[in-house]
This record gives sequence, C-alpha cells and structure tokens, in this order.
Amino acid sequence: MFTDCDSCQCLARLREVEENPERMPLARSLSVTSLSGLEEWDEEFELEDAVLFEIAWEVANKVGGIYTVIQTKARLTAEEWGENYFLVGPYVESNVRTQVELIEPTNPVLKRTIDKMNSSGCKVYFGRWLIEGSPYVVLIDVGFTAWSLDRWKSELWELGAIGVPWFDREANDAVLFGFLTAWLLGEFAAQSEEPPHVVAHFHEWLAGLGLVLCRKRQLPVATIFTTHATLLGRYLCAGNVDFYNNLSKFNVDKEAGDRQIYHRYCLERAAAHCAHVFTTVSQITAIEAEHLLKRKPDIVTPNGLNVKKFSAMHEFQNLHAQSKSRIQEFVRGHFYGHLDFNLDKCLFLFIAGRYEFSNKGADIFLEALARLNYLLRVNHSDVTVIVFFIMPARTNNFNVETLKGQAVRKQLWDTAHTVKERFGKKLYESLLVGQLPDVAKMLDKEDFTIMKRAIFATQRQSQPPVCTHNMLDDSSDPILNSVRRIGLFNSSADRVKIIFHPEFLSSTSPLLPMDYEEFVRGCHLGVFPSYYEPWGYTPAECTVMGIPSISTNLSGFGCFMEEHIADPSAYGIYILDRRYKGVDESCNQLTSFLFQFCKQSRRQRIIQRNRTERLSDLLDWRYLGRYYIAARHMALAKAFPDTFIYEPHEPSSTTGFRYPRPASVPPSPALSRHSSPHQSEAEEDEDERYDEDLEAEKDRVNIRQPYTVTKNKTSASPGADENEDGASEKN
Repeated sequence: MFTDCDSCQCLARLREVEENPERMPLARSLSVTSLSGLEEWDEEFELEDAVLFEIAWEVANKVGGIYTVIQTKARLTAEEWGENYFLVGPYVESNVRTQVELIEPTNPVLKRTIDKMNSSGCKVYFGRWLIEGSPYVVLIDVGFTAWSLDRWKSELWELGAIGVPWFDREANDAVLFGFLTAWLLGEFAAQSEEPPHVVAHFHEWLAGLGLVLCRKRQLPVATIFTTHATLLGRYLCAGNVDFYNNLSKFNVDKEAGDRQIYHRYCLERAAAHCAHVFTTVSQITAIEAEHLLKRKPDIVTPNGLNVKKFSAMHEFQNLHAQSKSRIQEFVRGHFYGHLDFNLDKCLFLFIAGRYEFSNKGADIFLEALARLNYLLRVNHSDVTVIVFFIMPARTNNFNVETLKGQAVRKQLWDTAHTVKERFGKKLYESLLVGQLPDVAKMLDKEDFTIMKRAIFATQRQSQPPVCTHNMLDDSSDPILNSVRRIGLFNSSADRVKIIFHPEFLSSTSPLLPMDYEEFVRGCHLGVFPSYYEPWGYTPAECTVMGIPSISTNLSGFGCFMEEHIADPSAYGIYILDRRYKGVDESCNQLTSFLFQFCKQSRRQRIIQRNRTERLSDLLDWRYLGRYYIAARHMALAKAFPDTFIYEPHEPSSTTGFRYPRPASVPPSPALSRHSSPHQSEAEEDEDERYDEDLEAEKDRVNIRQPYTVTKNKTSASPGADENEDGASEKN
C-alpha cells in the first residue's frame, strides 16, 4: 500500500504491518475504567512557547457529531492554551457570515504565515468563532486552490501509492485540505524565529492527510489523530453484517475495495499509523480501530458536554413539566377524535438521530414496541405510551390530516374561551345585583349549540396518522413498512401509539413548535438501541437534562456509563446487551426495560430523574477534557523528548470511582417488591427511606473534583484525595 521511504519510516510501517502483523507494536491504551485513572502530572508542562492547532473539516462547518465535539470542547481548551490555540477548518462563506468574526491575526508568526500563503495563491482567513470560549479560527478556502489538485494527487501517489478517483468530491476536498494544512504548519515553523513546539490535532480521515504530510516532511510538529468512527466500520454495519463477532476475520483491503472507499480507507489508516498519538472516543471503537486500522489507540478520549447547573436543585424538573405540557398540546391535536386515553397517565418516549434504520436500532425498537403493546393490553394497564421517531427523511410537505388536527385543537380552545367569557359575564352581572346565579340559566341554547358544533368537528373516521409528513418513498420506507408489519396504527385498542416526524425539530414549525432541547426535556425516556454508535451524544444529552435513556453496550456512551456506575438502571441509564445476545434476546430485554419503566409510579420517575441529572458531572468537559490534555502531553513528549517528559502510570485496580447503587428507594417496581404481604405499608417505608439531599451528597463524594486549567499547567482542584475504594473525599 505504501512505498518504503527513508525520510518517513511511519509510511513504511503500514507495509511492515501487513507483511508481519505479529510484529505490530501496539501501545497500551490508557484505561478509562475510571475517570481518575489519570494521575496528577509529576511535573508542570510549560506551554508558553507551545502552540496548539486543532484541525477538522467541521470547524465552523456543521456536518455531523464532530462539530458538537469541537464546539463544546473549545472553551476548556481555550482556557488551557489561551492565545496559542487555533482551530483550522474549511472556509464556507454561508457559515462564516453567521458564525465567524473575521479579524487580523493577533499572533505575529501566524500573521506572517497567512500573508505568505495568501501571496502564494491561497486564500486563508483568520477570525474568532462566535461560540463559548471565542476561539481563534484559521479558515482555508480549498476551492480557491483547486487548480493544484492534479499536482497534489500525483504527489500523493508518489508518496504512498494512494490514487484518488476524480469523481469522489469529498476525497478531492480531503486532498486539498490536507496539503493546505500541511503548508500552513510548515510555513508557521519556517516563519518562527526559534524552533516552535507545535501540537497539531487532526480529527477524522478528512483532515488526516495533513498529518501524513507533516511526518513525511519531518516538520517539528507533535501530531495527534482522533478517529470518531472508522470509515470501514460504518460501511460494514450499514450492510447488515455480523460486525463485532467477525472483527478479526475481515479482509479489510477487500472490504474497502468492494465498497469503493479504498482510497479513503488508506488515508485514514495512514493517518492512524503516522500519528505520534492515536486516539478514539470509546473502548468499543478502540477495539474496532485495532482490527480495522491495525493500530491500537494510545488513549481513549470520551466526548463531553458543557454542563450548566441550575441554581435551584429541582429547576430541571419544572422545565420537564413545562415542556411536557407543550407536547401534550400537540398530542391533543394529533389524536383528536380518538383521545380516549388519560394524558396524565401517558408516557412520551423518543428516538432521534440520522435515519440509519439498523445502525440506530430503529428495527429492534419497533419490534419491542409491538411486544410492549401486547404486555400492556393483557395486563390491562391504564398507561398509554406515545413514541416519537425524530429521523429526517425525504418528504414533500406536512400531512394535511396532521395539520388539520392542530387546527381543530385550536378551534376547540377558542370555542371553550368564548363560552367561558359568556359564562363569566353572566356570573359577574348576577353577583353585581347581589344574587346567587341560577346555574340552569348560566348556559343558554346558543352556548350549547356552539359546544355541540365543536364536538361534531372533532369526529373523524380515519385513525390518527402515523407519519406527520407526506413521504416521497412511502412504500419503501423502512419505519413505515415495519409499522405495517407489526400493526401499530394508533387504534383505540393499542396502548402504544407511534408518531413518525421525518424532519428535525424547530421552534418555528407550524406543527410541533419546539426545539430539540425543549422536546427532550418534555419526554420521559430516550431510547437509543444502536448497533453501531462510536459514542452517542443523544443519550448523553438526555443525561445532562435529567431524562433517563436506554443505550447499548455497543455504544461508547453505554460502555462508559457501565464502567462508572455500579447499577446504571438505578440512575436511569438502561444498558441493552447487543454484543453478547442475539437479536431476539436483545429485543426481549428491551421490551422488559420498557415494561418496567411503564410500571413506575410518578414518584419513582421523579426520583429517577433526580439521579439521572446528578450523573451530568460525569459528562462535563471539565472532567473528560483531561484525556485530551493527556494526549497532547503524550504527543509533546514523543515529538520533543529533550524538552518534555511524560510517563503514564498504570492505574491500579482500586484507582478511580464508581457510583454505588443508591441505598434509598428502588427506582423500579421490579426491584420494589417487598416480602411482606402488606404491600402499601412497605411502599410507605420505602418513601420514608428516600432522602434526596442525603443521596445527592453521597453521590457528590463519589466524583473527583474537576480539573482546573491555567495557561501554564493542569492541576486538580484542591481538596480532592482518593480513598482506598477509589472515591474522592474532601479533606
């Protein structure tokens, strides 16, 4: 795949690995068994003369989840590196107009670098990205230098025998972006008066070529490559193969060639092998990368979020109630004429994300819903479950029947207000003359006529629609075909109702005017039974908003939570086993999770939401950012061994922490069954045992204080020591 080149042994390493796989040097991945698995640094890393460039195609350019990673992490990284932190991405004019403030470069070396590139036929822009932290961005117009594409493709072929076809526009952009970023870093080094200590962090294969060129040209740059999901893994899973049980058996070159992505795969694999430090986002993806990219990651860097805590402890519960009432209003309109269920005993579930029917687990979720519907009916449950599928698909407009439902609901609301005003006026006049009103005369014939006309308007012969839009491929749509197969058509007899909303939510929508965050807060449970999910931001977002969720042990988020919580389900994190169980077994387990959740009392759901929200500290960048810090320090030590020293410590078995199982009231009826025949007395005792403040204080003890970052060093907050069980305690 690559020629042996004396000037860059990292390229020859790929050929050596293919010919002698048993000799492949696989470095130990730093454990994520515990967040405190990273020891405090023995020495301070002086960053005064170090510069960090973070390079990704999704800098100020939203395409997928990597945009969220970079955007949310920027504030913490900017605090650590200050004026020496620069994000590098493509120049997209429509995005720049709304997200970036263009300014003159503040760093004199970078200013000379950009001026030199612009005078040599490039277009490079500098500015501030208008997000939290306001990081500096260097944006490169790849289209302006497209005239160099053929020359750079030839150079790539001579370098590593990688041929990029003319028709693959995305790969062509990757070539242009890679050569331009390598040019930027090389020019920066050349313009520096003293040899700089540069760290360049490349995300995904689209930016990976720049890393390969940095190593080929022997630039003084410490390189990091992060894969958020392997190219081949995503393609294989989309093809409905038994992916995880056959990881070691795939002929990766053949599989990539069969899918016409061999050139992309080569770019990704070259970047992984050339990097000083190779990272990925979860342990499950680390296993995948080891088999498909043939290098074990040096460290796992989980994805985080910027967690905002409320000043009032239960403010998020109030937000849940407010958002839930707005969803209820939509449901009243959608099910008009068939609103024969109690909205106060109605649970809202949802699944959201890219429309990857199998990868996102929509197939197994629909089958579990059919089984849940049967269980609720045979047990004569008074609970109704309404499930939202928020997955964008090809549509041409809103469904007329769906829009009519919201119009009918509004008309009923207006009618009720008209009658109420007439009633109130008569009541007011009666009280003015000092008489009690005659209730029989408060509503006259006209009032009854208005109300009867409103009632007749709510009648309809058809069932409430499953899909809110007119689908372009209705007959071949996988969700709709599955709904037809399982027979969940929102009939009155069904306890499970389905609403398929095939576009992203928006607060300006005439149908469901809510943004995604508000909608999630109003739901009771997020369900994400994914088969392929390298991390999983959707369940993470649920967690920080205090909404329980179901994920799997094939998702990075699910594995991460399983490692850090002794009893995840007690905290509202249900982990579905899709790795060691067959499809039918997994479907039964998912059905069991859903049925047990439906049996919870309102109080139990409130307790569970409180516990879920307390886990948000686990997902805060101020905790998870330390893994990126470790990766950068490791890269500096490898690239500049005379200046930087980094010695990772092997975490002991007792290092770190795990959230223990809560000692107070159990979260689900299955766990609440008492041996005593006096069920009600037992439940009262359980209620008395629950102390929210005491339980929250115990949980706070189990998480280490966040790392504070300064310009020159990284350190733990004072007062955080580890006890023998791995929990951190304040002195």
